[in-house]
Amino acid sequence: MLGSTHGTLTTDSRRARVIACGEQRPGPAVHGRTADTDEQDVSGRPLYADVPDLDRFFRPGSVAVIGASDTEGRPNTGITRQLLDWAERVGARVHPVHPTRPSVFGIPCAASVADLPGEIDLAVLLVADPLPVIEELTEAKVRFAVVFASGFAETGEEGAAAQVRLAAAVRRSGLRLLGPNTNLNAFERFRDDLEGPAIALITQSGHQGRPVFAAQELGIRLSHWAPTGNEADLETADFISYFAERPEVGAIACYVEGLKDGRAFLLAADRAARREVPVVAVKVGRTEAGARTAASHTGKLTGADDVIDAALRQYGVIRVDGLDELQDTAALLARARAPRADGVVVYSISGGTGAHVADLASGLGLKLPVLSEARQAELHQWIPQYLSVANPVDNGGHPVGDWRGRKIIDAILADPAVGVLICPVTGPFPPLSDRLVRDLVDAAEASDKLVCVVWGSPVGTEPAYREVLLGSSRVATFRTVGNCLTAVRAYLDHHRFVRSYHSPFDEAPRTPSPSYRKALALMRPGQQLSEHAAKQLLRAYGIRVPREQLVTSAAAAVRAAGLVGYPVVMKASGAQIAHKTELGLVKVGLTSASQVRDAYRELTDIARYEGVALDGILVCQMVERGVEMVAGVTHDALFGPTVTVGLGGVLVEVLHDTAVRVPPFGEEQARDMLAELRGRPLLDGVRGRPPADLEALVEVILRVQRMALELGDHLAELDINPLMVLPEGQGAVALDALAVCR
Repeated sequence: MLGSTHGTLTTDSRRARVIACGEQRPGPAVHGRTADTDEQDVSGRPLYADVPDLDRFFRPGSVAVIGASDTEGRPNTGITRQLLDWAERVGARVHPVHPTRPSVFGIPCAASVADLPGEIDLAVLLVADPLPVIEELTEAKVRFAVVFASGFAETGEEGAAAQVRLAAAVRRSGLRLLGPNTNLNAFERFRDDLEGPAIALITQSGHQGRPVFAAQELGIRLSHWAPTGNEADLETADFISYFAERPEVGAIACYVEGLKDGRAFLLAADRAARREVPVVAVKVGRTEAGARTAASHTGKLTGADDVIDAALRQYGVIRVDGLDELQDTAALLARARAPRADGVVVYSISGGTGAHVADLASGLGLKLPVLSEARQAELHQWIPQYLSVANPVDNGGHPVGDWRGRKIIDAILADPAVGVLICPVTGPFPPLSDRLVRDLVDAAEASDKLVCVVWGSPVGTEPAYREVLLGSSRVATFRTVGNCLTAVRAYLDHHRFVRSYHSPFDEAPRTPSPSYRKALALMRPGQQLSEHAAKQLLRAYGIRVPREQLVTSAAAAVRAAGLVGYPVVMKASGAQIAHKTELGLVKVGLTSASQVRDAYRELTDIARYEGVALDGILVCQMVERGVEMVAGVTHDALFGPTVTVGLGGVLVEVLHDTAVRVPPFGEEQARDMLAELRGRPLLDGVRGRPPADLEALVEVILRVQRMALELGDHLAELDINPLMVLPEGQGAVALDALAVCR
């Protein structure tokens, strides 16, 4: 853990760019919010996040406590006392409100909200039913309110209905509300003696933020804590947008059980990415059990986890699994300077330790460069020749006890390929371990590169750890190798991401393309389109389909085959046919007129037997020699239209090798989707097959995305399978398609 009560470890250049270039877009001011712009995409959705003006929430001038109490033993008394202490620290005036008490803790009480003096920034509601009070707060023009009461969406249908009524009242009021089902975390005592960039914390469960809050005792500064609860109004996205604009915030740490609005979350993540502020999140709900529990806790949609996972990666949100990882990763990202190189060196006093950590690091995808021969020769001045110094570097133990230890560390850090040095100390072994960590701290102070130490002792009371390592503003100290490697990977990935980040919302289409009107004429609300109609939809968006004709007689089929060119494929076409192959409604490799006539009769006979309504028989060009892929559009409950690509044919059902993205996205993200596929080598050509036309495949993905953006309100599902990607330079052809209209 990077820990210090003095000094800073910050990305100065990033913060300078934020100050110089991070001005908010001019836009209309609305009550409680700062709107960047009212720009919308082609589907009418906002393109930029609103940034709530939460300054008066976290630093109010005046606070009303509705239901305040000073009767010992009552829950409201403890809350009132904590609010009084907090208000004193932030310089706020407290106005207790209670209908029967003349005073609370010696402060005169107002009988009702209407009796409050002057302007109130924040109202804290210590009442079981907040709904009637919201209307009173509206009349008093209160800016913010906090509702602690539970019994809302987390309890089931009746509670969810009550929360809907509460949210509607808040929208009418113009105030902003935190909760319900929240707690006092926002009003904790934060240490003010710590320096350096801070972590801003957002949690839907207050208890789950405790480890990050406790990191202050290790010297990590915490600036804010937003316990969002059920998010009837203010949500995780609002706080991400706000914290991303705060100059003191170096990283945002989140514990998320469910998302209220997927689009709002992505807009907030986009704002953080533009500002180069890392967002680290624990998102529960990977399993059915976790999703069920999260829903019962905050009443949120946990969402389809594979879509959520892809969306987080798309906008650079770093997903971790444990609260210890959340703490360690957020601390490193908040305080560490941008890397000078991506190379990682493992340095240890034991060959076994070095090999073990190097294996784990390589398994996580970290780059461990082999040090140059010249660098190895330099290290062998101080390390015996029989020990390996290529990377990992094994010093054998003895050099750390004298002047050689510092020389070795400086030489490693001087290598231009090295951006991170990781030194695992499996356990204390004074005095050598004391000398080792002192040399590491001193070398880190003199270097602009990241030095990480894993202090493996289970005790944690050793002076080398408590005083030397945690007293350093330049060394990142961890208690486990796993957390160290996870944090380092996140650190390198984040800076790689922000260096190349271009917001997809900037390039999102604002107006429909000429294809839109053509496609709209083909849509049939609430119906599935026939294959022929679905292919017309694809053709409207410039996606290539085979030469084909729809016929209604055997003679017409023969004529069509002559025009299309033998060999041909014949398929039944009808609005209710989803799985033609299973029903025997596809015939391939037909090479003569007699085969075409026989196939026509057989297909129509099967359709009559199965009770399948046909609009005709498709006579199609037969396309061979390519890689079968699948591309399509589905609707996610949180994010709306999503685009999927993967291995096609029967492989999509067997291997489930797919990648997903949430529109809008650009060409780079389309290529990243292909890179994520386990079957990606098939596209490069295997066993003598030529490489596939990747450029054509990327173009299809982008055209499918355009369909998702423009037809999102009309298209429930699109499935292009197989999409045959031909050899390089020959394009891609949609051999079959299924489209379902909303």
